[in-house]
Amino acid sequence: MAHDCTDPSHHVHDASSFVAAVEHACHERGLRLTPIRTKVLTLIAAQGRPIKAYDLLDRIRTDKLEDEDSAGAAAPPTVYRALDFLLANGFIHKLESVNAFVACHHPSTAQHSVPFLICDRCHSAVELEDERIVALLDEKARALGFVPQAQTLEVHGLCARCVQAG
Repeated sequence: MAHDCTDPSHHVHDASSFVAAVEHACHERGLRLTPIRTKVLTLIAAQGRPIKAYDLLDRIRTDKLEDEDSAGAAAPPTVYRALDFLLANGFIHKLESVNAFVACHHPSTAQHSVPFLICDRCHSAVELEDERIVALLDEKARALGFVPQAQTLEVHGLCARCVQAG
């Protein structure tokens, strides 16, 4: 049986439920989800497709956080620190080829490698969790004497919806 992440329609549908799941994971792991981290996470989850850091920054500035703690929230270093925290703890993924971020479909797990299918027309991204692909890449690298420390596999093309649209 295929894992949900191999289904192209599988993605974060409800940003508030996703944030609640991350809050729970943070509580379980003893991590602090600050207001700016929560805001960045919420914006990424609500986007539904990859979003760039400066687009996040623009949205934060537009939303003008009402919270007293957010005085410096719209500064680029603050947003990048929030992104670093979310990445390091496996709550989001960075798509290197398009320099954008997406929510991880299973925030309760630790940081992990997954291949992505990225549509060059509509810019959607499918997290294709398949441990066999990750293991095969690791095995092939090690067979060549290479010691992998991270994997980034991004396949560009057209999603089924864009292919059908012509």
